[in-house]
Amino acid sequence: WAAPQRLLIKGGRVVNDDQSVEADVYVEEGVVQEVGPNLNPKPPSGLTVLDATNKLVIPGGIDTHTHLQFPFMGTTSKDDFYTGTKVGVCDHICPSSSKGNCAVSWFSHCNKQSGYPKVPACYLGSFKGFACCQKQMVLLQLELYLPYNTCTCKVYLADKESIKKLLAMGITGPEGHALSHNEDVEAEATHRAIAIANTVNCPLYVVHVMSKSSARMITNARNEGKVVYGEPIAAGLGIDGTNYWNEDWAHAAAHVMSPPLSPDPSTPDFLMNLLANDDLSVVGTDNCTFDTCQKALGKDDFTKIPNGLNGLEDRMSVVWEKGVYSGKMDENRFVAVTSTNAAKIFNLYPKKGRIAVGSDADIVIWDPEATRTISAKTHHQANNFNVFEGMVCHGVPVATISRGKVVYHDGVFNVTAGQGKYVSRPPFPPYVYERVKQREEVN
Repeated sequence: WAAPQRLLIKGGRVVNDDQSVEADVYVEEGVVQEVGPNLNPKPPSGLTVLDATNKLVIPGGIDTHTHLQFPFMGTTSKDDFYTGTKVGVCDHICPSSSKGNCAVSWFSHCNKQSGYPKVPACYLGSFKGFACCQKQMVLLQLELYLPYNTCTCKVYLADKESIKKLLAMGITGPEGHALSHNEDVEAEATHRAIAIANTVNCPLYVVHVMSKSSARMITNARNEGKVVYGEPIAAGLGIDGTNYWNEDWAHAAAHVMSPPLSPDPSTPDFLMNLLANDDLSVVGTDNCTFDTCQKALGKDDFTKIPNGLNGLEDRMSVVWEKGVYSGKMDENRFVAVTSTNAAKIFNLYPKKGRIAVGSDADIVIWDPEATRTISAKTHHQANNFNVFEGMVCHGVPVATISRGKVVYHDGVFNVTAGQGKYVSRPPFPPYVYERVKQREEVN
């Protein structure tokens, strides 16, 4: 796969996490060569020019949390590695997963669960542990004591006794899923993971922060100087768990995920405030799509509904709408939470997550004034419904450049399966480990 040799983005406002400047961007061989006003590279022949007048030029988005082509609960998620990687993603994987059909750059975490093969620490930029039951919490505790790099931890605990009681009462629908996942227990598990990580001075990245209580635990830990990062997801910022009580079973089941969406309708706004204030750090999606027929595997028992929903394609639009357009954050913070912070935490920066000389040409031209209405009828994911159905979003991508190649422009994709590139991540990112080293010296 050959990237275009020369590309010029003219007339836009280049937005990084720390500043915005009116500038052109010149790209050659997939790398940013110049950033400045009125660039005029020679010769003009063979030069592709994109007009970004009145638009923002931002680093390509990084989705830190997806599950593509994922076998789960007796079925496999609808989005494969081609449909899912039309945008830049990080996929949580088991060691045996294949990525041959990726369309753009990707990197991975390794799941660490009971029964999985041990992977030498030097090969892991990060690993993912689970705290969804007592056994896995103990496993996470043991793994944190090993010399790994940043741990990403998914915290959710279902009350088995509550499940039995709800089913016995005849509550078999999706609302039972929300009722059986106690927010207080989720917060306690989050607190325990933070405490263990802090004891051994291991950086902790808590994925899928869904509740006020769990978010407060992370906020308090960060205020105390602990090296912990929180990741809300697009769904948790854009919709809420009142959907579990919808009279349409298919609609309610479409929203089933773990941890569940909070039934408190004020939670999305609460989480967005923390994200805007740097109490939470990065937006992922936990994208794991199952269609209506797959969800129907649990039509008589909510515990058998495959967990997961969409978000990959709409993540940045939802964050812009609920964060920037609402006035909670500026364009620089938007870039930070959708791209730069992830690149720093997972040691991709400044090759990724920034537009600067020497950075990879992963770039989005973003129209802050345009609007679009999210719908399953027009989205490009493989699922037959969209949990953001009908949401009007201000802020629309006009063009996407991956490693110097225009892969999307004005509604048209130009990607093929297999053209993606694996991005290697050296261990011990300075953004995280300079703090860890300082803590060790002080203590």
